[in-house]
Amino acid sequence: MNLPPRPGGLLAGVDEAGRGPLCGAVVAAAVILDPSRPIEGLNDSKKLTAKKRDALALQIRQHALAWCVAEASPEEIDRLNILGATMLAMQRAVKGLAILPDEVWVDGNRCPQLNCATQAIVSGDALVEEISAASILAKTVRDAQMQSLDAQYPALGLAKHKGYPTAAHIAALRKHGVPDFYRRSYAPVRDILAQGELF
Repeated sequence: MNLPPRPGGLLAGVDEAGRGPLCGAVVAAAVILDPSRPIEGLNDSKKLTAKKRDALALQIRQHALAWCVAEASPEEIDRLNILGATMLAMQRAVKGLAILPDEVWVDGNRCPQLNCATQAIVSGDALVEEISAASILAKTVRDAQMQSLDAQYPALGLAKHKGYPTAAHIAALRKHGVPDFYRRSYAPVRDILAQGELF
């Protein structure tokens, strides 16, 4: 893919994690990298091991000019739908940057409404280092949230499937009920709740 020309000023990359899972927040990150402090090994977070992601996330937090992680809650997802909630989380991440970017490049084919120039970059998490960095921060934060919830609700297996609608996850929800951090608007959750299975 031909990327647009990079802006002369500061470029922020934006990506999200957690659109597909049945539970938890959708997490977005925005990152402005420091050209004088390059980070080796940046890539789409899904192509990296958990250990590599965690190591890179630490470097991004230490070396980037600015970064911010933000989210939209399960309640906001249910109220707005997942696309609207994702855009909201992305807006929050960009607004939370300590330095304002001149332009924002967003992974995917849609951009949130921002007060600066924006570009949607399909497969940007594999093509643009700033978006790769954002994808790594978003995924590591969201995965840590799932690990924390797994400690509270071990029967649901959240550390393993990260909230995605696997057969084992659906079976566990049917057996143990649906906690309040689940997205009620998602069909598998809605169907279980309709059968009166609640925590």
